[in-house]
Amino acid sequence: MAAIVRLSSVCRRGVKPLFYQSSLLARPVVVLHKDHEQRHPLTARIHSSQALYAGSDSKAASLHWTAERVLSVALLAMGPIAYFYPGPVMDYSLAAALTLHGHWGIGQVLTDYVHGDTKIKIANAGLFLLSTVTFAGLCYFNYNDVGICKAVALLWSK
Repeated sequence: MAAIVRLSSVCRRGVKPLFYQSSLLARPVVVLHKDHEQRHPLTARIHSSQALYAGSDSKAASLHWTAERVLSVALLAMGPIAYFYPGPVMDYSLAAALTLHGHWGIGQVLTDYVHGDTKIKIANAGLFLLSTVTFAGLCYFNYNDVGICKAVALLWSK
């Protein structure tokens, strides 16, 4: 059962909270589930609104966050390795890592700033198209030209 907390009952008489001028703050605090009450009578579950509830996707979100951090650290390590050991393996690895890093980054910007179901679908389709063209262009550059590693070395040498 959700609890409703009246701020005027919590505060001393005549003292109003600084930030909350409303006398009634309704917030679900704790919900006991009937199936858990019988097995574990002292177990309570924190209840939050549906928009804040992560649900079954929380594991996937956690793995995605971890993958983003691993890729960022890998990109930091790829810089010196690409400088000292340039080659096709490093060129294609950089192409894949840079494309994926850019895809995830622009995806977060779209998540923050694009609203509406149709607009989100169009923006995601555009992002996938951009990422595909970027990866194909980098692979084309690696195959038909000097490659990413040597191109950066040539930029620094002149």
